[in-house]
Amino acid sequence: MAEEYTYAVARIRALENGLFTDSVIDQLIACKDEAGCIHFLEEKGWGDTDSEGNGEAILAREEEKIWEVVKDLHIDMKIFSVLSLPKEFHNLKAAVKKVYEDSVSHGSGEEASGHKDNRGSLGESQKPAIYYDGLSISGEELEAIISERDFDRLPDDMRNAAAEAYDTLMHTGDGQACDIIIDKACLTAVLEAGRNAGRAGYGVIKDYAETIVSIADIRTAVRAARTGKSQDFLNRALVDTEALSADHLARSAAQSEESVRDYLATTDYKDALDYLAKSPSAFEKWCDDKITESLESQKYEAFTIGPVIAYVIARQNEIKTVRLILTGKANSLPDDSIRERVRQMYV
Repeated sequence: MAEEYTYAVARIRALENGLFTDSVIDQLIACKDEAGCIHFLEEKGWGDTDSEGNGEAILAREEEKIWEVVKDLHIDMKIFSVLSLPKEFHNLKAAVKKVYEDSVSHGSGEEASGHKDNRGSLGESQKPAIYYDGLSISGEELEAIISERDFDRLPDDMRNAAAEAYDTLMHTGDGQACDIIIDKACLTAVLEAGRNAGRAGYGVIKDYAETIVSIADIRTAVRAARTGKSQDFLNRALVDTEALSADHLARSAAQSEESVRDYLATTDYKDALDYLAKSPSAFEKWCDDKITESLESQKYEAFTIGPVIAYVIARQNEIKTVRLILTGKANSLPDDSIRERVRQMYV
């Protein structure tokens, strides 16, 4: 296996030189406005001729470039399933809600009374994109499966969640209940995929999966404590990881945020406490930085798939950070406010 990845790692090491450092991110933040940021990105080689001047198109093109690199390295894409699962489940959630909204709209007789759904008045090119492309099942296929209640056509890890979320939404109209059903199924699938990868020798994927699920649990617990959610809600939302007990975290969050902090103080995530005390944005930044930290050991690997996986995740984090900066500039946020939200870079 070492020889198998020697070329891939060498290629990745060269590409890592192009990753944005903290100083480059500072230069991007220092740009006068969104247009200035876009010009800066284009000078750095981001985007292509088709995306010129369009921030969102530039970011989409950079995402495409990530997977073009992976394909050029002839690496089995199944290894990266942990990274695609959140998008797969996002599409499932969007499809369930789309089918529900269409059902409600048709049931209310809006078209018969002359009131059109706004989506129907838009041309295809103007409709908002609610689905990620390039996944195993398209958004349109998901809509058909859900409309026909043909849930057996879905992958095993989606099937039960899709049926339960759809039935819940149709009977209660509770979008949040739908969300937590699908979100928990997603976290469970990510954790299982990570553990399977670990058994196959890809320890970095297992560690990454454990970290992102643990961080998702902590985020949910903190938000639930702040909004007074019940323990029943938390039990339906949280997932056990090696580092965290979902039951203990749920009981703590149902009591208070202070109880959540007391529990975290006994875990590997006790460093969250300082950031929780600072501000919500500082805490959110800590969450994402913790995930980046889980990859740092791969900087020193030379003969495993780890550096390739770490590079893909680092690039996605880089794109996420740039999107955050562009959004801040578009909304005229002060540079200090943007900088507070910027995530730690991999290099």
